[in-house]
Amino acid sequence: MPLTDAAIKKLKPEDKQYKLSDGGGLYLLVHPSGGKYWRLAYRINDKQKTLSVGTYPDVSLKDARDRRETARKQLANDIDPGEARQAKKRDDMIAASNTFEAVAREWIENRSNDWTAGHKALTLKTLEQDAFPTLGRRRIAEITPLELLESVRKIEKRGALEIASRVLQRCSAVFRFGIATGRCNGNPATELRGALKSPKRDHYTTIEKGGLPQLLRDIDTYQGSPMTVYALQLMALTFVRTRELTEAEWSEIDLDKAEWIIPAGRMKMRRPHLVPLSTQAVAVFREAEKLSGDRRFVFPNRNDPSKPASNAIILRALGRMGYTGKMTGHGFRSAASTLLNENKSKWGIHKDHIEIQLAHVEKNASRGAYNFAEYQEDRIIMMQRWADYLDELKVGAQILAFNKAA
Repeated sequence: MPLTDAAIKKLKPEDKQYKLSDGGGLYLLVHPSGGKYWRLAYRINDKQKTLSVGTYPDVSLKDARDRRETARKQLANDIDPGEARQAKKRDDMIAASNTFEAVAREWIENRSNDWTAGHKALTLKTLEQDAFPTLGRRRIAEITPLELLESVRKIEKRGALEIASRVLQRCSAVFRFGIATGRCNGNPATELRGALKSPKRDHYTTIEKGGLPQLLRDIDTYQGSPMTVYALQLMALTFVRTRELTEAEWSEIDLDKAEWIIPAGRMKMRRPHLVPLSTQAVAVFREAEKLSGDRRFVFPNRNDPSKPASNAIILRALGRMGYTGKMTGHGFRSAASTLLNENKSKWGIHKDHIEIQLAHVEKNASRGAYNFAEYQEDRIIMMQRWADYLDELKVGAQILAFNKAA
């Protein structure tokens, strides 16, 4: 006799499991624990098989009967319902691994050895915030140029033009990875060149014409923490990236040799970087050593000395000195690049020396065997000349105007 919902609800568990038939191979299996499980018995190619249909009441009596009918139609066409279910699971798994989000996460992991942990986290965060909500669940091979454009234009509409451009660039990289791994055949991002508004290219803020001498004097007389003063002075003298300085460890620095070797793991390009230290830079490090020499980090975090200082200390200090919107940590790099290039003939500096010191190393295969000590002697001379020049500016011996770096 066919089952009814009322009868099923009244079923009680017994010491051993038992089953009640609904006909057509469908039956309800009642466990001693009280669980009620739908099963479908069927025969194909002279083999008796059983298919799990679901759990009551999550799968109602009506739903179980509908699934029985679907299975019977498959059997009528010589299709094994169990094998068909496994094939669908495999297809679903393949489809899940071919979504834009799945491919993007795989791309990020694939690039992990080339990126710093910070850059990896930032790239993932950008995609999580501005790409995955609209594109994440879509199969990467099915995303059209118009769909991608609509996604990035949502970012553009909120006025975040630089972010919209960056997201499009990263999406393009994901599609290229998808092509390389056989998940898609084209890159819709290439069809969108010129489709977005161009962000204003101020790049990183740096001092206006003639403002560097005063900034250097303001740094020396800054009334904040001595360690912050030392950090600002070293930003000017070494023009490394902000995070490279704030996360510097004493183990990286040899003051007797007057050199600082930043390990590959902390560099943007994942290559070790040599920073020759001028006599002025050594003197600043010596002062910092008096305060943090027994710590791991040159600039320990004020709240937790076992961690490095936040890279925000540079920007906050510049703001307190009145340089909000006029100067950033990266501005020291822009200033050094501009002034060193303007004076390279006068000082006998080659452009390659400047680029290597800025850690602007080409990524192509011909530069794969990068020598972090390349042009070391020339760079030692250059860094000392740069430090002497900053001293000249501070005392007003020479005022050289320069434009914002592009």
